[in-house]
Amino acid sequence: MEPLIAAIDQGTSSTRFLVFNAKTAELISHHQVEINQSFPKEGWVEEDPKEIMQSVYECMERTCEKLCQLNIDISNIKAVGVTNQRETTLVWDKVTGEPLYNAIVCMCQPLSSALSIVWLDLRTQSTVERLINKAPGRNKNHLKTGLPISTYFSAVKLRWLLDNVDEVQQAVLSERAMFGTVDSWIIWCLTGGRNGGVHCTDVSNASRTMLFNIHTLEWDPELCRYFDVPMEILPKVRSSSEIYGWMKAGSLAGVPISGCLGDQSAALVGQMCFKEGQAKNTYGTGCFLLRNTGTKGSVAIAGAVVRWLKDNMGIVQSSSEIEKLAAAAGTSYGCYFVPAFSGLYAPYWEPSARGIICGLTQFTNRNHLAFAALEAVCFQTREILDAMNQDSGVPLTQLQVDGGMTSNRLLMQLQADILCIPVVRPTMSETSALGAAMAAGAAEGVEVWNLSPDHLPHVSSEKYDPQINSDESEFRFARWKKAVQKAMNWETTEPCCNTNGMKPQC
Repeated sequence: MEPLIAAIDQGTSSTRFLVFNAKTAELISHHQVEINQSFPKEGWVEEDPKEIMQSVYECMERTCEKLCQLNIDISNIKAVGVTNQRETTLVWDKVTGEPLYNAIVCMCQPLSSALSIVWLDLRTQSTVERLINKAPGRNKNHLKTGLPISTYFSAVKLRWLLDNVDEVQQAVLSERAMFGTVDSWIIWCLTGGRNGGVHCTDVSNASRTMLFNIHTLEWDPELCRYFDVPMEILPKVRSSSEIYGWMKAGSLAGVPISGCLGDQSAALVGQMCFKEGQAKNTYGTGCFLLRNTGTKGSVAIAGAVVRWLKDNMGIVQSSSEIEKLAAAAGTSYGCYFVPAFSGLYAPYWEPSARGIICGLTQFTNRNHLAFAALEAVCFQTREILDAMNQDSGVPLTQLQVDGGMTSNRLLMQLQADILCIPVVRPTMSETSALGAAMAAGAAEGVEVWNLSPDHLPHVSSEKYDPQINSDESEFRFARWKKAVQKAMNWETTEPCCNTNGMKPQC
């Protein structure tokens, strides 16, 4: 039997464990478990770290059972890689192994069910504003990090926890606190937890914290002082492909964990974009465009707009229905949808923006709204790609894509039309997990996956060429940008109720 490499893929909405053939990149088996989210207030998004770990263990055990049913010896699994939702922030007690969290948890439910602050969370906006005022002129792009100060990144979430959570403050004072993104939490737990667990992260995850110097590839003392974060609580930064430790329990006890990449970086590897200028876009909860130049652009809302149409508005009954409705319309009929539910990320970085729909007429129906929602995802990708092209000076000629939404063929065709370049989708969609597996298999001491260009496996793909002329594409894009300007500065504070219980009119 050829060697197998496994990957833990811990995302915003689910956890998966996947096993690949290290020679062919064939997906052999997998298991998936959904993750619950809570939204206690507008702009707040939370997840339970204990539930995350329970889902990891369940996925691993169920996948091993499936392999046994296929008469595949699990001893053929030579290493495990980890890929994860980035920026999501956790703090835990290294003595008890328990997560430590914020006052919101105390108000919502018992502290024992503590919650992590997820990347989409906006509660730290006041923290961002205070930090910007602390150092005027440094808010757009901190040269050491390559990132603007934003609610998006981990440092401001950590600063919020340090300012607002007594348990975190006490743990820091007693030298019991550990900070990490989801990868750190998973690796620490799997390698022993409070009994000698490895507290580490990789460069791709560290680079999304705003505490990491992308030039020295180390935690930066000046940045830590700026955010007033004690460096003692930070994980050790390691490369993305090396043995971090060994699994301590379960069916895979003794197997090395030897790959770690944030999900979007992992997808870039899984798409085999190893040449300068190659790029990929992942369509999931958000949209994430990475190019092999060290630049990443993030769209807060992509697949989440489909869930909004389904769960909040009842316009579609299932996520798959949106393609059918949009195809029936064939056009948005002049309707433009800006789904700025969590503000706007790249290239605007405007947290006060809110979602709007422009261009409604008496003829607009739900089919047009479905089409406009899909177009919105494509327009946001176009904005980031234009910014990347301008920065690099080398226009992209083809875009690799992956993620759950890429199964929507209409969306992929719209993306090609709006970008005016071909869009290529691999038939094997698990590129983030594949990238983590490749990194794990290539690590020194494992070395069962050869990443040299001559040895990369061929993954079949489907290509979408543009079907409209560039003038039409530019016209639609210009209308979209006009709608974006209308979405700016919409964040408001709800007025208090008057004596009769009615809100005063604005």
